[in-house]
Amino acid sequence: MQFLWAPALWLLASVPLLIGLYVWMQRRRHQAALRYASLALIKPALDPRARWRRYIPPALFFIALTAMFIALARPYAQVRTPKQEGIIILALDASLSMRAPDIQPNRFEAARQAARAFIEKRSGGAEIGIVAFGGSAAIVQMPTAKTGDLNAALNTLFLQRGTAIGEGIITSLDAIALAGREAPPPNINSALDEEQELLLPPVAPGTFIPAIVVLLTDGQNRNGRDPLEAAKLAAERGVRVYTVGIGSREGALIPGGLGGATFGGNGFRAELDEETLRAIAAETTGEYFYAASAGELEKIYSDLGLNLVLKLEQAELTAYVTAFAALLLFAAIGLSLWWNSLT
Repeated sequence: MQFLWAPALWLLASVPLLIGLYVWMQRRRHQAALRYASLALIKPALDPRARWRRYIPPALFFIALTAMFIALARPYAQVRTPKQEGIIILALDASLSMRAPDIQPNRFEAARQAARAFIEKRSGGAEIGIVAFGGSAAIVQMPTAKTGDLNAALNTLFLQRGTAIGEGIITSLDAIALAGREAPPPNINSALDEEQELLLPPVAPGTFIPAIVVLLTDGQNRNGRDPLEAAKLAAERGVRVYTVGIGSREGALIPGGLGGATFGGNGFRAELDEETLRAIAAETTGEYFYAASAGELEKIYSDLGLNLVLKLEQAELTAYVTAFAALLLFAAIGLSLWWNSLT
């Protein structure tokens, strides 16, 4: 507990003095009573419970006085509260398998619709960025609070061959590092043939920065660096990764071709790698979710939007301490009046 006006705590030094004064006055009163009365006559008339009853109201009063002095110092505490603030990177799978129609109208459109709903419901303090990954990964939209720019960026997404989950995480970290810079960001597009140095610096172990990544995919990593290695890099930089698996757990046969063009063969089978997605979330202290339908996907995004970022806030406790002091004071007065009425 900390205090906004710490000098007021010096008033606490008066409490022991007041207690000492009270004890001295009680002893003096007791001695005066013995001087003018016969102890043999008084003692049988006293209720044994009165010996401790008379000390309870003063004790409550002194505790209340202590609490009031603490309240004058305006105590506060740093608490972590769930808020939709900071930076949220939506890392979306843009591989050909996202054409599968097991989620209507297809996985890709369902993911975009859920992302749009998430953007609309976000609070004013949250900035959202968009990263797309297929065979490689790229920053589609730098973190911003402008809904129009985010929706426009979603409309530019297109499907490509391959699935580079690890590159999607690394590129999301670069988007977080570049957020807030006035200069235009460089063209961030992951290079699969070489590992570039991350722009986001590491943080102390156990530290979380106000930024998270929501990674959605329907398949397995087929390109780029290992997703678990990328997750470890994210954890070292205090970034939590929430993973979302979409589509049928049994996998789906994706027909060849995109917009009339074919990529050889009659198609391919895409299978969801839930084990890796769970491991990514666990490594970064995030969480894994599975969505088998468009409705489930939108619900996941909606729930994530409520508490993705834990923000350290200053919560003043003055009102609570004052209420506690008032309660004790009223209890002291009430007990004193009640017990005096019984004598």
